Amino acid sequence: MTSGRATTAKRPAGDNPARMRDRNRAAPVDLAELPDRTGYVIPRARVWIFQDVIRAMAEHDIRPAQFSVMTVIGANPGVSQSAVSRALGIEHARLAVMLHLLEARGTMKRVNSRHDRRSNALHLTPAGKRLLGMLKAAVARHEERVIAKIGVDGKRELLRILSVFLQD
Repeated sequence: MTSGRATTAKRPAGDNPARMRDRNRAAPVDLAELPDRTGYVIPRARVWIFQDVIRAMAEHDIRPAQFSVMTVIGANPGVSQSAVSRALGIEHARLAVMLHLLEARGTMKRVNSRHDRRSNALHLTPAGKRLLGMLKAAVARHEERVIAKIGVDGKRELLRILSVFLQD
């Protein structure tokens, strides 16, 4: 039977968490050849970029993929769901969920297509257009932070190099 008191395990002497953090922070770790590997550097850059863009959109409760969908719909009023799916490389089921969420927020609407009765034409609502304008401003501030890290020429060159992957 227990006394009802919480018990705590004793930590070995010298196992102070603050001291361990300081010790770990002070000792650089050799990443070996990882900084020369695109499979390491690109995901690390992606994490930084995604965390920053997610913070930029957080006040509007929108994720980057939803922003991309809204941007494509805004630039192509009446576009079909399958065209958005192909253009952004988003599987149909995942896109359907996103469209449902955007529609429930009142930011986009589906209208029966005049050209194909089996599909819907996607349009931003006036509220969706306003939200997209605010999101574009937030993303522009994010892009300024990217430029602060790599410079205007660096960003231009990075996008030029990576653009070959958009063509697959």
